Amino acid sequence: MEELTYIDLKQCILADNDQQADAIRSLSREKGFFLWNIMSSPGAGKTTFILDVIRRLKDRFRIGVIEGDIESTIDAQKMQALGVPTVQLRTGGDCHLDAPMILKALESLPTDNLDLVIIENIGNLVCPAEFDLGADLPSMLLSVPEGDDKAVKYPLMFSVCRALVVTKVDTLPYFDFDMEALRRNARILNAGIDIFPLSAKTGEGMEAFINYLIQQINSK
Repeated sequence: MEELTYIDLKQCILADNDQQADAIRSLSREKGFFLWNIMSSPGAGKTTFILDVIRRLKDRFRIGVIEGDIESTIDAQKMQALGVPTVQLRTGGDCHLDAPMILKALESLPTDNLDLVIIENIGNLVCPAEFDLGADLPSMLLSVPEGDDKAVKYPLMFSVCRALVVTKVDTLPYFDFDMEALRRNARILNAGIDIFPLSAKTGEGMEAFINYLIQQINSK
């Protein structure tokens, strides 16, 4: 009987992705821009949050955006309306962005003249966590309406992120959400994760995160 040939396609895909992620890290060092990858489930408030960050920082930093969506250009148009260069990545079904996609998008951004490039990843708490994009700050958003148990249900996402932004805290009175349980479970997985409860709608907690992001950008 012939020996079975076994090819682990996932391992091959991730190995190739990691090589491209290293190329992105080299490019960002060469060009001098900070790369921020934002992940979350659909409806967590990524776009609202990013728009508020851009409004607060666009007079201080030169900002570009890579907008990932399965379909549509709605969110990219919102970014562009703020006067920041924006590239739309339409995956046509893929549930994540990967490093080759980001490299391609960076070719269409004026990276010589940017300080901060923001990646709005596809809304999904599973697949995006598996793909290193070469980001200086991999981060995730979790909204209060989603519940405080997501660190238990989606451990990889919490493990790979350096910052956790808890959004929609203005809705806390209406949901059974235990912030301390979330902190505890997140830090079991990732002791060094920085956690920021905030509301982009009311502005509560935004200043603390903005100060943190400025420090991260300036310390690169």
